[in-house]
Amino acid sequence: MARQAGFFDLDERYAGLSAGGDPLERLSRVVDFKVFREELERALKRSERRRGGRLPMDAVMMFKVLVLQALWGLSDEQVKYQVRDRLSFMRFLGLDLSGRVPDYSTVWRFREALVRAGAMEGLFARFDAELKARGYFALGGQIIDASIVEEPKQRLTVAEKEEIKRGGRPAWKPA
Repeated sequence: MARQAGFFDLDERYAGLSAGGDPLERLSRVVDFKVFREELERALKRSERRRGGRLPMDAVMMFKVLVLQALWGLSDEQVKYQVRDRLSFMRFLGLDLSGRVPDYSTVWRFREALVRAGAMEGLFARFDAELKARGYFALGGQIIDASIVEEPKQRLTVAEKEEIKRGGRPAWKPA
């Protein structure tokens, strides 16, 4: 039976991430992402939304989603999943457990709007410059989509294994 979450459980998890050296926490300290807001808003040309409808996602938070994608090599679908799954990603984006996570089409439309405005390269060049100005540079990582697959069965004979151990090549028939 699962226990009920306590009031400070999330804080304890975040403290554990911090103690483990969360690279995204460090990135948040190094780069003030608010400096990108003006350029993002100018590129997006969002209306004042007087006619109603759902409010757009925060432009700075969405830019941070693109940074996550670039650093970890994530697809739009995978970034949505990883933001929902990883506390470090949620904290980096300023989301809590009940926060609205952008879906893949929101990420795609945001990126495309920046590309159409010709702002994408400039934003990432500025991001790199912000890092370099503080003595850092970004190394991309990769999150692999984990799958469980059956291990191939080895069908070598004892004699073939011995031949390979001696550095030889068994006389195999073409498949």
